[in-house]
Amino acid sequence: MLVRLLYTSRATDNAEPGSDSDTLHDIMQQARSGNPKQGITGILCHSHGLYMQVLEGGRDAINVLYAKILRDPRHTDVILLNYEEINERHYALWTMGLAKLDKVNPAILLRFSELAELNPHAMSGKNALALINDLMAAATNVRHS
Repeated sequence: MLVRLLYTSRATDNAEPGSDSDTLHDIMQQARSGNPKQGITGILCHSHGLYMQVLEGGRDAINVLYAKILRDPRHTDVILLNYEEINERHYALWTMGLAKLDKVNPAILLRFSELAELNPHAMSGKNALALINDLMAAATNVRHS
């Protein structure tokens, strides 16, 4: 059975997790090496110390990975935004895609949230997933792998 999980968290080091960040690099390296073995695909979005990540795969594999994320010292304020059974993957081509969200058009944010600033902790899971899907459809600032 396939599932999709979306969570948000904050970086514990309070540093901007940019493309040169050791923390972000470590997370991506770990995902890209481990996810294919577990049949997990998805995307990691980041901006100003915030993470939003979509994970897709078998229910057991996703549950095990999410439990690891909850214990991961690189994350704090982890909140499950969405968890659902799915018929097909949306991110099947990505062992783990990467998207920077620090330059998102404020008008796009206003479509899905109360304010024109990225705050996934204050968004519904449905709206956070819709925002990610909208941004992925535009494919700006996304690296595939």
